[in-house]
Amino acid sequence: MAEPWIPDVLGAPFEQRTLPLGDDAEGQVVATLVRRLPGWGQRMLGPLRDVDVLYVHGWSDYFFQAELAQSWNDLGARFYALDLRKYGRSLRDGQTPGYVDSLDAYDADIAAALDAIGHDGELRSRRLVLLGHSTGGLTLTLWAARHPGVAAALILNSPWLELQTGALARQAIAPLLRAHARVAPLSAPPAIELSTYARAQREIGSLPTAEGRERWRPAEAFAILPGWLNAVLAGHQRIAAGVDVGCPALVLLSARSTPPFRWVDELTSSDSVLTVDDIARAATRIGSVVTIARIDRAIHDVFLSWPEPRAEAYGVMRAWATATLRAPRSAGPRSRRASA
Repeated sequence: MAEPWIPDVLGAPFEQRTLPLGDDAEGQVVATLVRRLPGWGQRMLGPLRDVDVLYVHGWSDYFFQAELAQSWNDLGARFYALDLRKYGRSLRDGQTPGYVDSLDAYDADIAAALDAIGHDGELRSRRLVLLGHSTGGLTLTLWAARHPGVAAALILNSPWLELQTGALARQAIAPLLRAHARVAPLSAPPAIELSTYARAQREIGSLPTAEGRERWRPAEAFAILPGWLNAVLAGHQRIAAGVDVGCPALVLLSARSTPPFRWVDELTSSDSVLTVDDIARAATRIGSVVTIARIDRAIHDVFLSWPEPRAEAYGVMRAWATATLRAPRSAGPRSRRASA
């Protein structure tokens, strides 16, 4: 029996629904779907009133961006966000936060979410937009390439499409990491300083402030384990070889990167997590229709930047989505390849 929709921690009008995914060696596995539905007028008059958006968060994260959900509701779209297994609302006691040994494991999470939304059949009256941030962007890019024709559009917010040290370093590291992951996938990771990005968000004022959720989004981030990092590098290798997401894609990125090794004020107006120039190049290998938008003074999550770059990012996304999706879709079963 399906779990019911219940009030969400973000408060009304947000609701959440638990999606059971069976058990693994650490116990019960679930994903959690969060939704915010448009009001009556938005449902009737919004230019994207036949659109459902599915958002997937990044590493050491969960969904809390209420403004992002409202921006889609304002266009008439229904907004859904997925806290993946062992993240955020889906993290259970005794589980290794965020851990999987293959990004393909999330196929089950996404399938359960689409079933709950109503995108589980061949005849669909609504269009699907996939929206992913960072590692979630990598996950959704690979998923869309394996499921061509399901999504009408893909929007990526600073997607982690390439290792920060570049392709050559990735190729050198990958065989060693693969061997390590086979022998000791959960071995103790090296100490890595990751708190400068959280400090940048605190300086901007865009971090979630609710008590009791520190475990969902720790300042130092989750431990980076060999088995998980090997799964990410395998995803990077697939992107480097070229994939086709089968639909138009928008990639939002900061205009520049700043190394996170010591605190400088530039960390509040640049990406301190990814090398954005490498991501821009990698984005050209995900499909035939890819728009890349560079947002000046944006941070890693462009929608958590200072007000001016954040407004620009929202404006670019709304304009692109409206232009791409405004045309009415034809009735009947969706083809295996999305029109670009």
